[in-house]
Amino acid sequence: MLIGINGNEANIQNRVGVNQYTASLLIALEKLPAATKHKFVVYLSSVPGDHLPKAREGWDYKILPGRGLWIVSTLMPFLLVTRKKPDVLFTPSHYSVPISVIPQVVSVMDLGYLNSRDQFRLKDFIQLKYWTAWSIRQAKKIIAISESTKKEIIDNYPMAKDKIVVTYLGYDKNKFKSDPLREASQIGFKIQKSNPIKSDSKVQIDQVKKKFGIEGDYMLYLGTLKPNKNVEGIVKAFAQLQSLPLTLVIAGKKGWLYEQIFKLVEKNNIKDRVIFTDFVGEEDKPALIAGASVFTSPSFWEGFGIHILEAMAMGTPVVCSREGSLPEVGGEAVVYVDPRDPASIAWGIREALKNRDELMVRGLAQAKKFSWEKTASETLAILESTAL
Repeated sequence: MLIGINGNEANIQNRVGVNQYTASLLIALEKLPAATKHKFVVYLSSVPGDHLPKAREGWDYKILPGRGLWIVSTLMPFLLVTRKKPDVLFTPSHYSVPISVIPQVVSVMDLGYLNSRDQFRLKDFIQLKYWTAWSIRQAKKIIAISESTKKEIIDNYPMAKDKIVVTYLGYDKNKFKSDPLREASQIGFKIQKSNPIKSDSKVQIDQVKKKFGIEGDYMLYLGTLKPNKNVEGIVKAFAQLQSLPLTLVIAGKKGWLYEQIFKLVEKNNIKDRVIFTDFVGEEDKPALIAGASVFTSPSFWEGFGIHILEAMAMGTPVVCSREGSLPEVGGEAVVYVDPRDPASIAWGIREALKNRDELMVRGLAQAKKFSWEKTASETLAILESTAL
């Protein structure tokens, strides 16, 4: 069987969200023993980056140069005329090929934007709303990345109910892993607080703190600066924690409608206690997360929440909201707060610091339930069944 994949979302340097999902899934798919009985062709608009699997027998790349609406202007015409059509076409994003004779599988992250028009630029909202709706209608199978997303799809597009399959996401277990001392803490909930991190990890943390100008203990937000992430709520909560000897590190690239975050920092007179790092590369994320006293994610909605998994896997206590899929990811291993109430977020941060050891142990156990290998295996099964 020939499986075609639109891999364009994965082929960028600074990967977040759907880019991270697509790249990690491609890497895991290529390694699956069960995948060797098929042939794969990954469609890209430019040569594959070094982070993607190398081309080999059975795993190939088709470069289709183009710009703008590449799926419509370049990929769609190619698939309509090529003689070597794949048996199934997988698009790991909301944007499927609009017209195709090939059975398609699409992934949907979330539909939170439908109830949050004010949090998007008009052109982005229109594209998300109408292209996603068309993708859902024409796809033979739909992959939802959480039960929360599945419910959103059914609520808004009831006709898609029988086409939806949930595949939870994973995290890089080679990169995001706690040290042996933290792993050993699972026995008896005991942590040697005088030396909670092994020496080589301590060096990496010190290096990343120096790189971003961080001194002392800190709480961390890591993600794109955009409205649904509720970074403003974190800033307001932090302003209520003046007595805590912590720095707030806001790590992530600017998305859209982020200006108010900087204004709030100025308004609350906490500029000297807040650090903006801008985008953080994959090489710095593990140490930055491991060094944090608490990880915060009080989002208004999330399709999944890979960042929550990564923090738990590093043994860092997590504070997050109960919205969207986050309870599916966090289980009983995190502190839940009301994202619309800064006082609740501030309370959650205090609770996480107070119960750090227990949350560390629970988080490590919870993170082990997820893996990219499992995601890839379930995705391959869906693609196989769709092509039949």
